[in-house]
Amino acid sequence: MIRIGLTGGIGAGKSTVAATFAECGGIIVDGDVIAREVVQPGTEGLAKLVETFGEDILLPDGSLDRPALAAKAFADDEQRAKLNAIVHPLVGRRREEIIAAVPDDAVVVEDIPLLVETGMAPTFPLVVVVYADAEVRVKRLVEIRGMSEQDARARIAAQATDEQRAAIADVLLDNSGTQQEIVDKARALWEQRVLPLAENIRTGRCVTPALELVAPQPHWRADAARIIARIQMACGAKALRVDHIGSTAVDGLSAKDVIDIQVTVGSLDAADEIAEPLARVGYPRRAEITSDVAKPDARSTVAEFDHSADASLWRKRLHGAADPGRPANIHIRVDGWPNQQFALLFADWLNAEPAVRDEYLSVKQRAVSTGDLDAYTEAKEPWFAEAYRRAWDWADRTGWRPSPR
Repeated sequence: MIRIGLTGGIGAGKSTVAATFAECGGIIVDGDVIAREVVQPGTEGLAKLVETFGEDILLPDGSLDRPALAAKAFADDEQRAKLNAIVHPLVGRRREEIIAAVPDDAVVVEDIPLLVETGMAPTFPLVVVVYADAEVRVKRLVEIRGMSEQDARARIAAQATDEQRAAIADVLLDNSGTQQEIVDKARALWEQRVLPLAENIRTGRCVTPALELVAPQPHWRADAARIIARIQMACGAKALRVDHIGSTAVDGLSAKDVIDIQVTVGSLDAADEIAEPLARVGYPRRAEITSDVAKPDARSTVAEFDHSADASLWRKRLHGAADPGRPANIHIRVDGWPNQQFALLFADWLNAEPAVRDEYLSVKQRAVSTGDLDAYTEAKEPWFAEAYRRAWDWADRTGWRPSPR
């Protein structure tokens, strides 16, 4: 079973996307439906709401008067926090009960309106955010749901901002057009990304990135930030630090469209212990890669560690992304070992030395012309053997240290 996160602001059209995913075979766990269920008459949730907000939030039949509750709960941040503190834990508990009962091979789509607010986004291997301009959403809420414009704007203002949702989005679905357009987008997403991701997670398969250099992309750092958050959530304290490394971490450098992330651990045993949690969030192990190429005769007065050519100190574990829409390599290296230190140094060195960055780009351009990934890697090694020494010389001169964890 894999779990996909789905969210969007009120009036954005998230329900249409959820319905389309259901038609495609997804099992929908709807946060709004659960939120209503946990405050039905006779429930713990309704009793707590009445205790907090008063008897006047009830209708004559004893059920919840939602507009009356909204008038109180959305009055200010303090009141909204009280509402969330009651409802969110109950919804979470009920959600887990529902998910525990689904088949092992299911694709579960968790429709969570407040995915940003709950901080749950990193627990999913894919997060889909449905987006529409605020004015479009206000119009829909007034015309379709019968809200007053004031109420619609208050509801929108009480939720996460568009920027906050975009920050957690692996996929941003624009629903500013017709209903058929968003249905078509959702179906294409399901077929081209969700199902392949689910199959790759099930079989432990990583995607292979295209051997092609592309111009620097403004979204690379945001993509890396989402991957880092996912890894930190999955690995907990075993991940001593998680860093964006490699070419996509260098400003202005063309690169393969693959995000490289380094997870620093205390030992290779710890690296093995986090293999399963990483696989669950979409990063299976690439079993064929177990070490970096050692850089010979390397020493530095900067690092406490002796940067030697001992091949045992260049071992690592390598995971890759199961998501065909966001290729990534996850390098797991031991704290203080030369490969771990150099990965942190390399990006800082290239960011500080544009001439070296341009030199490296020329090396990459020649290497990519080989047309083969193994040949591409091999073609860069002679340059790296010398660059390793040069980078540590730069570190000695500048007093470089890894950034704080």
